[in-house]
Amino acid sequence: MLSGIPLAWLGMLALAGVVLDMLLGEPRRWHPLVGFGKLANAIERRLNRRKPGVPVGRADKAQATRNAKAEPGAGRAAGVLAWALAVLPIVALPCLALVWLQHQFGMAAVAAAIPVTALRELLAEPSTARYLIPALAVHVILLYACLGLRSLRDHTKPISDALRAGDLATARTLTSYIVSRDTADASESDLAKAGVESLLENGNDAVFGTLFWFAVAGGPGALLFRLANTLDAMWGYRNPRFNHFGWAAARIDDVLNWIPARLTACSYALLGKTRLAWQCWRSQAPAWPSPNAGPVMAAGAGALGLALGREASYDGVPEVRPPLGMGEPAKREDLGRAWRLVWKTTVLWVALLLLVGALPETAGGRRSAPAVVPKPAPSLQTQPTAPIAPIAPRTDLPADIPGVRQ
Repeated sequence: MLSGIPLAWLGMLALAGVVLDMLLGEPRRWHPLVGFGKLANAIERRLNRRKPGVPVGRADKAQATRNAKAEPGAGRAAGVLAWALAVLPIVALPCLALVWLQHQFGMAAVAAAIPVTALRELLAEPSTARYLIPALAVHVILLYACLGLRSLRDHTKPISDALRAGDLATARTLTSYIVSRDTADASESDLAKAGVESLLENGNDAVFGTLFWFAVAGGPGALLFRLANTLDAMWGYRNPRFNHFGWAAARIDDVLNWIPARLTACSYALLGKTRLAWQCWRSQAPAWPSPNAGPVMAAGAGALGLALGREASYDGVPEVRPPLGMGEPAKREDLGRAWRLVWKTTVLWVALLLLVGALPETAGGRRSAPAVVPKPAPSLQTQPTAPIAPIAPRTDLPADIPGVRQ
């Protein structure tokens, strides 16, 4: 893996990060992604300045105003620069810290040893544990800061509870916090559909994409993906302001999310109505405007046996979106079903990481010890006799060398 951490360790660290997220949830104050959003807004205001309109005369003043509103902001080069300024320094800091820490306890030697055995021996050695423990903590804290599993439940369960209590006004308000569509006049079915769609799509963005890049590159990988995904949500709009400036943010997120989105769609299909999910994925995803949200939401809707997509209103303008899934319209109970699908997929992913990481340990237990090559016998020459000194006990036995299995 790019992190230099054995996969067996990453599986245990991923489990720790998920447990920490479920226990603590999002920080109520000083949320790191909220702070990053403020930084991104400041960079965007500085670099995405509109080109001023130049009216020819008073008669052209109204036309010049319309042109200024329709004229795009800064170009793609400014968007690339803004993305790099917002993301790369933040990701570089933990990378440098981890490189230094891992160098101190000899990660190269650990990679050649049996991972779990090496971890136990490194933790038992004070000289290496003082560097290893902070390194592992950095990975877990970064993953916890990037995961949003409990947040999905905490934002959608109150909607389900309000609908169950018949409090449509509260349900509309709560739903407006997690979706950009209009909810002021939404029916119960509309609110349930919006919540289920949000759960399915954000399950990929806030959980599974993060876990995938954590498996690839550890905590910095999860951080890189989450920041890129956040910038896509902020800058990836197709409107005059962001059509060119937000191009880099949208394309980078598409690339980083391509594999995780399809793995998420596969997981939804395996854990739900598999045949229907595959059918919806193949037939409906190509019509969806997003190359990654389409497979995720089509497969998720099919796995749940629900009819999603279609009509929605944005900024007072009704839209007819492509269909997602097949079956009954969404109901309030389906919010809980969608959450359970996301939860089961999380358990599946962490279990697979632990299983794949345990394979080297199992294979290592079956390997025979290396053959010992005898040293050549000394030449039989007459040597002056000398007193024989007592043999000192060896201190370089395998048990004293961290990361070496006996």
